[in-house]
Amino acid sequence: MTKQLAVHYDDLAPQRDAFRRRNRYYYALLEKQYRYFIPEGKRVLEVGCGTGDLLAALRPAYGVGIDISPKMTELARGKYPSLHFYAGPIEDAPIDGKFDYIVLSGLVGELEDIQAFLQRLRKFCTPDTRIIIEYYSYLWQALLRAAEKSGLRMPQYEQNWLTFNDIDNFLCLTGFQTVKNERITLFPYNIWGLSYLLNRYVAKLPLFNALTLNHFIVARPLFSPAQDHSVTILVPCRNEKGNIEQAVTRTPAFGSHQEFIFVEGHSKDGTYEEVERVIKAYPQKDIKLFKQQGKGKGDAVRFGFAKAKGDILMILDADLTVPPEELPKFYQAIQSGKGEFINGCRLVYPMEDEAMRFLNLVANKFFGLFFSWLLGQRFKDTLCGTKVISKRHYEELAANRHYFGDFDPFGDFDLIFGAVKLNLKVLELPIRYKARSYGTTQIQRFRHGLLLLKMCGFAMKKIKFI
Repeated sequence: MTKQLAVHYDDLAPQRDAFRRRNRYYYALLEKQYRYFIPEGKRVLEVGCGTGDLLAALRPAYGVGIDISPKMTELARGKYPSLHFYAGPIEDAPIDGKFDYIVLSGLVGELEDIQAFLQRLRKFCTPDTRIIIEYYSYLWQALLRAAEKSGLRMPQYEQNWLTFNDIDNFLCLTGFQTVKNERITLFPYNIWGLSYLLNRYVAKLPLFNALTLNHFIVARPLFSPAQDHSVTILVPCRNEKGNIEQAVTRTPAFGSHQEFIFVEGHSKDGTYEEVERVIKAYPQKDIKLFKQQGKGKGDAVRFGFAKAKGDILMILDADLTVPPEELPKFYQAIQSGKGEFINGCRLVYPMEDEAMRFLNLVANKFFGLFFSWLLGQRFKDTLCGTKVISKRHYEELAANRHYFGDFDPFGDFDLIFGAVKLNLKVLELPIRYKARSYGTTQIQRFRHGLLLLKMCGFAMKKIKFI
């Protein structure tokens, strides 16, 4: 089959650019989605690269394209001399090193042995590599064949018509894990106004989304758990004097080293002085204290994480409604590689009386469902204060913060949206939510509810309806 496939695309190579020009609106939609997934300046490998246009559009720092067709790769070298192109099977290509992203655009439908191919990809992966798989919906078979016969679309070789479950199963068999999936393109031809409306908005809506042409899966490789890591436990605190000592003494020992960072936010009950006392009372603990310069939890989290030295960064709310005793579960979830962004969830186990007011509970459940649809990953509880991310992923998130800007006074959504944009595997960890034993809640239901609605609109613009 490999030889016949090479001959098929060698024969079509001289026409490849003409087909792309004829369907430039469609290819522009694909490139836009890929650029959302893949930031500029990364190490990118594209298998099934054709004449190299998609790879070039991604502007990689180091870009490698492989295609079964020698004539396709010959054209690609002429068009994009700064990139590297090889013809033949991936196992024969003289490729050196690992990649940040591996792109499989329309390729899995033509592979003779998908499982064996995915297994071979693992040697090009680090734990942070992301595989971007794009494939056609089987609902479009008849339309695509009609487009080929009429000369509107380049003829494809015999296809494997795969569903999400089929590909997800292949990924599982070969040591990969699906992170998220997206669907685009409801109308692949450009009719002014109509195509924009259908593809940017209608195609993202439930039911209509199932009718789209191009489906994407973002996956990551799974590796054996690494060694123990050092941990920074960030405690933003304002008027929480009665909880400070417990935050330290109730936190179990885990990780190779624990660092506590208290960021105190202009308290009126002596919280700052209480942290100073606790530092002196527990000299064996690595405890640091900073006075917050700005306002709000979001500012405190950004400030504290910038000071953190640990490999893994954790947030522990000073009200201790998420018990410190639960933190080892978060550590194990990220240290084992099961997740890369661990989000606490208060909405599984029964809560203590007074832990969460009824209207807050209803709002949290609604926003959990809404954000799960918006973000393409499960979020049952977006506002649980305890969130965990590795320092290296947080630094990448911070470096790319310009995409969203300074928009989040809570701090929760800055982390959630950033993790989703980085294609991190999100894992929710159910905890037992407790009533606070000291102080009063700083949540203002209606004002903060309006801010949550604002976050919904922001996410729709920057993540869903791009």
